[in-house]
Parts: sequence; structure tokens; C-alpha cells
Amino acid sequence: GRGGKPRGGTAIHVIPSLVGDASTQPPPDLPSFLFKERIIYLGMSLVPSVTELLVAEFLYLQFEDSSKPIYFYINSTGTTKQADRLAYDAEAFAIYDTMSYVKNPIHTVCVGTAWGEAAMLLAAGEKGHRAALPSSTLMVKEPMALKRGQATDLDLARLELREVREEVVKTLAKHTGRTIDQVSKDVRRPIYMDPQRAIKYGLIDKELG
Repeated sequence: GRGGKPRGGTAIHVIPSLVGDASTQPPPDLPSFLFKERIIYLGMSLVPSVTELLVAEFLYLQFEDSSKPIYFYINSTGTTKQADRLAYDAEAFAIYDTMSYVKNPIHTVCVGTAWGEAAMLLAAGEKGHRAALPSSTLMVKEPMALKRGQATDLDLARLELREVREEVVKTLAKHTGRTIDQVSKDVRRPIYMDPQRAIKYGLIDKELG
């Protein structure tokens, strides 16, 4: 990867010390402190409001300094939660395209869960700088179909699903070094991985901690 901090030093000096008595201070705005250290945190499913914020953060950090790394921490079930589809896969690809567009190296870290589209974003980080904490769970799967609706809506959803599935497979293949055929077979059923298995699969490069 280009530039970056030493291994194991991706989250130093994140929380500044308070001046004076802590009881008299307003509660710290932790997301802002993280952002100041060039850390972007995805801590929920990829609903549109989250996508809008993440895209804006990536673009701003590139504008601020296009040479410094951006640290992208992920704890997300992608576009689904508890077997329900919460958002379209376009949300994930809006973030993915922005990650590809910005000039900065992006160091990705899974800090709990990276499932489905979130695992795809994790794998899209800078090679050599994609990591997971020891207890993290990663999972690859194909996009979820729309469960209910009118016949015409379901037909359109099936068409969209085929196209999105191809794009997900192509993206995972690109970033894991596996063939499109291999990935296409793998994602037919969810595959859960611990960090060591994810390293072998090509989703990440190292386990932290």
C-alpha cells in the first residue's frame, strides 16, 4: 500500500484528553474525534442515510489530503438484518465506487461483523491493509431477493437481482484473487469465516490483536 502508519498503529490518539474537571465538560462527540483522525466508522446496516454520510466523509477526507490513508472500520450486516432486506445493494456500490474513486489508500478493519455487502467493502480496501479483529465474523453471500410485492415488481426485482449478483461476484473475485466461477459457486449459500479463514479466502490480509 501507499504510505500509512506502522502496523498496529491505526487507531492511536483518537480520544483527546479533557482540560479541567471532566464533570464540567460537555460529552465528547466521538464520531467527530474519529473523523479528525481520518477514521470512518460503519456501525449499522447500509440504509440510504448511512450511505450518504459515508460517501460525503470519503470525499471530504480526499479533499483535505489525498495522500494520507483513510481508515474504514466496519461492523455491519450489509443491506440486511435478521433476514430482512433493509436497503438496495446500490447503497453498497455507491460506497464501493466512492472508495475506488478517491485517491487515498483505504485501510479497512472489521471490528465485529462484516456480512454480505459489508464484506465486499472490507475486501475492497488497500491490499496489505485489510484486517479484522480476532473475534470478528465475516460472511459472503449472494444478494437477497425481494420477498413480497406485485408480480411486476417481483419481475423487476428478479432482473435487478441477477444484475447485482453478477456485479457482487465480479467485485469479490477482483479483490480476493479468486475466479468469477469460484465466487459464483461459493455465494450460493452463506459462508461464515473467522479472520484466519478470511485471510485464506482473500477477503483480508491480516488479523489484528
